[in-house]
Amino acid sequence: MRGGRRLFPLLLLALLPGLCHGREPAPGAVTCGSVLKLLNTRHSVRLHSHEGKYGSGSGQQSVTGVEASDDANSYWRIRGKSDSSCQRGTPVKCGQAIRLTHVNTGKNLHTHHFPSPLSNNQEVSAFGDDGEGDDLDFWIVQCSGTYWEREDAVRFRHVGTEVFLSITGEQYGHPIRGQREVHGMPAANHHNYWKAMEGVFIKPSLDPAKHDEL
Repeated sequence: MRGGRRLFPLLLLALLPGLCHGREPAPGAVTCGSVLKLLNTRHSVRLHSHEGKYGSGSGQQSVTGVEASDDANSYWRIRGKSDSSCQRGTPVKCGQAIRLTHVNTGKNLHTHHFPSPLSNNQEVSAFGDDGEGDDLDFWIVQCSGTYWEREDAVRFRHVGTEVFLSITGEQYGHPIRGQREVHGMPAANHHNYWKAMEGVFIKPSLDPAKHDEL
């Protein structure tokens, strides 16, 4: 009995990190300032953009999905609605509104009430200059825990129009043959799950003054 009494405090100490886990971000949390690629888990293509523009609809810079994992035009930087709302190294919370800024062109992932060219869903484009666009650049991260974890499949719901960032498999012809149409859909379904893939991830910290790159 005495041995059991001595063991109880030790067991409690062992359990404390798990009991307090919800207060600290997990090592795999996606953080503000990280640069990453996003994989659509249903269609196995990465979110991509380039300097080419849509020939219809808004005429803005096009956004597509590509199969290649090593394409340099598939990197996106995680930013907040304002720079002060998402300081570098801060974990992104489930339900938080973010911007996804295309690294090579400085334009933000964007959608609006134009039909997409292939499926007639809602067009998704890249918009703005040097990372600054407008209120239609904001997307809410939908996930199940406290923070967006790198291993999670998440959805991105557009703040202004409430559509989900999606791919349903339509392919473009010349000059971007084989690339998939990216669009917005009103319903949450298996076409709008995305997972963080290759990139430079800033280690998560609740103190934005303390961070390192992985």
